Amino acid sequence: MQNAEWANKNYYADLGVSSSASEDEIKKAYRKLARENHPDKNPGDKAAEERFKKAAEAYDVVGDEKKRKEYDELKAMLASGGVRGGFGSGGAGYPGGFRTSTNDFDIGDAFGRAGQGGGFSADGGLGDIFGGLFNRSAGPRQSTRPARGSDLETDITLDFAEAANGTTIPVTLTANSPCSTCHGSGSRSGHPTTCPRCEGTGYTSENRGAFGFSSPCPDCGGTGEIITDPCPDCQGTGTVLKTRSITVRIPAGVEDGQKVRLAGQGEAGPNGKPSGDLFVKVHVRKDALFEREGNNIAVTVPVSFAELALGSTISVPTLGKPVKLKIPAGTPDGRTLRVRGRGIASKKNPGDLMVTLQVTVPTKLDDAATEHLRTYAEAEKASGFNPRQGWAGNQR
Repeated sequence: MQNAEWANKNYYADLGVSSSASEDEIKKAYRKLARENHPDKNPGDKAAEERFKKAAEAYDVVGDEKKRKEYDELKAMLASGGVRGGFGSGGAGYPGGFRTSTNDFDIGDAFGRAGQGGGFSADGGLGDIFGGLFNRSAGPRQSTRPARGSDLETDITLDFAEAANGTTIPVTLTANSPCSTCHGSGSRSGHPTTCPRCEGTGYTSENRGAFGFSSPCPDCGGTGEIITDPCPDCQGTGTVLKTRSITVRIPAGVEDGQKVRLAGQGEAGPNGKPSGDLFVKVHVRKDALFEREGNNIAVTVPVSFAELALGSTISVPTLGKPVKLKIPAGTPDGRTLRVRGRGIASKKNPGDLMVTLQVTVPTKLDDAATEHLRTYAEAEKASGFNPRQGWAGNQR
């Protein structure tokens, strides 16, 4: 489990759905709540702002398949009281009991832990059953690992050339940011107090016979600290909803649908805890000229028959300045020529520009051009050239 605070939250209720709701139902519920309670739509409404925050936090967990599974498992375990039973004649009162035979079940395996603290300790007790659930190691009591802010995701759309060459683009976000009044601590004085109930560990423990049970401290929610003098601007959370603009550097060669991760640029964590990450999903507009083929860029250039037959040098567009391309005499229609290093500007594997030549036939000629073309056609025929020589269709 990633977050001890999950134990005290009912994310399904925050979204107004049942625990058996489908992924689609959860997404629709979140979008509806976010739309209705967005701060831009409800300026100054603290209640709406709080509902917006709770919905976003809930969707971050139950809207993610992996996190939702972990959350459901935690809730089910807490609801059942964890492992029940004491020692019977066959061993611990777990279904079937535990025996001393080498072929018997090892409780260390049941909780994904082994060795010292993972099974029975030397004094016959069971070490910290919920340790693995809240990222706690076996052995002496430790404080919970710091919570972090939620990850955020936003979408941007780039032109083909921007995606190929890389660019920087400003992104505006509305999300929880550290409170400037208390500097993110949540405390008016800037100094949270160690929780007296759990003595800063974040957990309370209870022994039931041979078993030890740990659960998040109900007073501090598993953080190990309490706010006795809450900041008036953030009400002790350490975060306030703000709109901010950041500059995102998009690396050269980013593909349509790819996500760029900006570590620590997500939502601020509560009471000075680390921020989440920002994921920028990139959409790339289609280009009128170019298509992408891996790190190569393909372009089709119209040419005349004479340019192919006699050879020529033409100007070809690129993502930067145009380049000159030499066409050898006798080049067939549809041939693709390569211009090295003028494709995607990737540092590891820069691509090439692939130029396909396509003959364009004139639809209208003046009298002089028509006469010259007829003269050429006669000369071509007299030279013995037959465009269908060797063609399979001649055999039928």
